[in-house]
Amino acid sequence: MNSSNQVMMDENPWPDVRYYDQGNKIILDNCILQVTLSKPGGIVTCIRYGGLDNLLEIHNKEINRGYWDLNWSEPDGKDNFDVPTGTEFQIIHADRDKIEVSFVRPYDPNHHWPMVPLNIDKRFVLLRGHSGFYSYGIYERPYGLPDFNLNQTRITFKLRKDRFHYMAIADNKLRLMPSPDDLCHDRCQELAYPEAVLLTKPVNIVLQGEVDDKYQYSCSNRENRVHGWISTDPSIGFWIITPSYEFRNGGPTKQNLTCHVGPTCLAMFHSAHYAGIDLCPQFKNQEPWQKVFGPVFIYLNSAPVGAEPRHLWDDAQRQMTKEVSAWPYSWPSSPDFAKAEERGQISGRLLVLDRYAMPNLHSGTYAFLGLAAPGEKGSWQRESKGYQFWAQADCYGYFSIKNVRAGVYDLYGWVPGILGDYKREGSIHISPGDIIPLDDLVYTPPRDGPTIWEIGIPDRTATKFYVPDPNPKYINRLYVNHPEKYRHYGLWARYSEIYPSEDLVFTVGRSDYRRDWFFAHLCRIEADGSYQPATWQIRFFLPLHEQYRGIFKLRMAIAASNNAAIQVRVNDPSSPKPLFDTMQFGKDNAIARHGIHGLYTLFNIDIPASLMRRGDNTIYLTQRKASGPFTGVMYDYLRLEAPTPEFSPVTHSFS
Repeated sequence: MNSSNQVMMDENPWPDVRYYDQGNKIILDNCILQVTLSKPGGIVTCIRYGGLDNLLEIHNKEINRGYWDLNWSEPDGKDNFDVPTGTEFQIIHADRDKIEVSFVRPYDPNHHWPMVPLNIDKRFVLLRGHSGFYSYGIYERPYGLPDFNLNQTRITFKLRKDRFHYMAIADNKLRLMPSPDDLCHDRCQELAYPEAVLLTKPVNIVLQGEVDDKYQYSCSNRENRVHGWISTDPSIGFWIITPSYEFRNGGPTKQNLTCHVGPTCLAMFHSAHYAGIDLCPQFKNQEPWQKVFGPVFIYLNSAPVGAEPRHLWDDAQRQMTKEVSAWPYSWPSSPDFAKAEERGQISGRLLVLDRYAMPNLHSGTYAFLGLAAPGEKGSWQRESKGYQFWAQADCYGYFSIKNVRAGVYDLYGWVPGILGDYKREGSIHISPGDIIPLDDLVYTPPRDGPTIWEIGIPDRTATKFYVPDPNPKYINRLYVNHPEKYRHYGLWARYSEIYPSEDLVFTVGRSDYRRDWFFAHLCRIEADGSYQPATWQIRFFLPLHEQYRGIFKLRMAIAASNNAAIQVRVNDPSSPKPLFDTMQFGKDNAIARHGIHGLYTLFNIDIPASLMRRGDNTIYLTQRKASGPFTGVMYDYLRLEAPTPEFSPVTHSFS
């Protein structure tokens, strides 16, 4: 058979993949792109594609272009930043269809600087006919290694600043970005923290007067599927596609960074952003551990000269859909990556029983259901060591969670518009090939009595509350007339401007939470610059003809907290002892980092009927920790329940 006939019959007509070993470097080539890696370090030094000799920043040192990195600490020790460079190189697989290379750095207790107690295997894979390459890593802690905390790990790519000027992370988040030169002291003014700057003399005058802050471009794990940068000369896109977030910590709502000025593109695997120390797992008592991060796909695309940047973004989204449908990949050589036949699935239906909202069982419409490590209700959002697998139910509450690695899990969830966390009783054992149908599941949300009043909608965020316009001096034009208005810098300072002398008062039946409930309960900034506790009031009326006995229940769902403490008083704001105190909790910093939510917390507060009056009543919520501009909470939802079933329930309309 001649070569032309062979090509015609070949399922993949693209040229074979090849590699070139140059001693201290290895080049992977599939005739679409070339990837150069240092050897044995495993640093990406060059990506050749689309007529550019290198898409990575050529003015950076080679070790500062494309690399895996991590932050870790010894118990009670300082944070260490590490770029794990391999000491052992191996070609794992090489044929005409695939090249997979490995760069291993084993733990060395005698190393001349502190080394994270992990064996790290970084893998890079180039496939025939693919316009991009893959990377994944195997982190392993054999039994007996020293204690440590893992704070963050990711892959970082730093692209050419003379070419990549546009960033895209969503359909409505595509914009011209500042240059890294704009972050120099003579071109910007540092704001409340180093990451946020006001552009005073940017290279591109169009950006003058804008705020740049990398946290303005964060998004949740379940939304963080594709993001990247675009060059218009030539027209090239550089994208990171993450087809599964099973290996990311914190579950679907955990927020992570995507892209920022550099131009920098990140594949975040594990971080404490928008959560704090709760998301930094501690490895103690010689505990063994292993986790596979990735693979992620570094996708490259191109378009004719003059094409709109959105053309490349739309193509990247189509490629993302293909990668998601191909998950789990069949080609990784590591046996530690579970292939499709080594996984299982579960399916079922979630129903909701809340007799004070609806008399009968009703569907858990669009519920989120997930398998994660066994624990308490809601523990999945603080889980970092294992894998998580999530799905969203349909409008009838039916769900299917597929491609689950073998293991033991608990089933967790929540329902948009319904208060609280769901957890199924009993763990679920998944074995390779399992298809497990579950009986109908019933979620009975927290409820002691009928609703007297409610503020907000339980969706685990503060999005539905009043988000003010930003100070005109501190805008990001991307978020003007944008649904994520809360991404603007400095909104925390607007509270004291809107309420200069008296704190927020919300009157049930007259106030509208969309207009009258500020999105964050913050400290008051006084004229002298000091911070004072802020007390919010909820005023409501109880019918004069009712006699109340027993216990009222106040449900207070918190979407985020940063070093805050909320005290609850009823009808007596001067009482020296509050009815309830959350005590200081939360370190998610979502207020400063434009996150609109962090870790979800629900407080269930008993209010004796003896404290209530027939007629006018007031509940006082005092944020008593006055330690700085970012100290406060974001509420998700508040509800007061009557103590007796004789009180008529309010008709709910969930959205």
